[in-house]
Amino acid sequence: MLVEGKDICFSYDGSSLALQDVEVNIEKGEFLAILGCNGSGKSTLVKHFNALLPLQQGKLRVAQIDLGNEENIWLLRRLCGMVFQNPDNQFVASTVEADIAFGLENYEVPRAEIPERVRAALALVEMSGYEKRAPDALSGGQKQRVALAGVLALDPEIIIFDEATAMLDPRGRQEVLAIMDKLHRAGKTILAITHYVEEAVAADKVILMHKGRILACGSPETILTDLDLMKEAELIPPLPVRLYYDLRQAGIYLENCPLTEEELVKELWQLRSKI
Repeated sequence: MLVEGKDICFSYDGSSLALQDVEVNIEKGEFLAILGCNGSGKSTLVKHFNALLPLQQGKLRVAQIDLGNEENIWLLRRLCGMVFQNPDNQFVASTVEADIAFGLENYEVPRAEIPERVRAALALVEMSGYEKRAPDALSGGQKQRVALAGVLALDPEIIIFDEATAMLDPRGRQEVLAIMDKLHRAGKTILAITHYVEEAVAADKVILMHKGRILACGSPETILTDLDLMKEAELIPPLPVRLYYDLRQAGIYLENCPLTEEELVKELWQLRSKI
């Protein structure tokens, strides 16, 4: 198991709990979506994985590293990279290549290796040729891909996307989601923190959070089609799921509950062929 956590509790003010007795297990190579409305505790949880927040109570191991030992923090942050909601907060240099190189220099990567690692990281996010561009001259989606390149250059074991699509337009969101899928297929462990239920559909597993607790953990098919569970989490199920139940109320029964528009179209065509 790549991440093992048990009985994790955390408070920002010393009184109310932002996390309450959380248990989490993540396997290597897994694509995990942590889903919840604002204030559910999902970002608080993942910020423990690379020690951006200290472990106050409970047990947590990431890649066999015990987070109770502060001496492991820098190694942990190299193994567990994070892409934040606002990419502008991650830029520190005037050009794309200098910004990515800055992180490598901080981790004492040999200077001779840095240009090739910058080039390879930009190629992974389909931003080759932008090395000399200023980050502030890029679109939102391009900025987020460059921020991700800065993380990928360090070759982390785990990549966390903390609401990384929240500030993007639909095109920018699709660009980032496509990169997530590409990295997952390449064997990376992906953690996607989001309140967009549609982004959880492609995950291997979904953790549903609400008020600092984990309500449920399971496949997207199990979590996203459970109307009572989604209501408890104060989230709206994906549109195909809502249409499936609306049709049932009207006396029209599809064979399977679809999660995507493509699956919905397939189910409707199958229904049509039976009429």
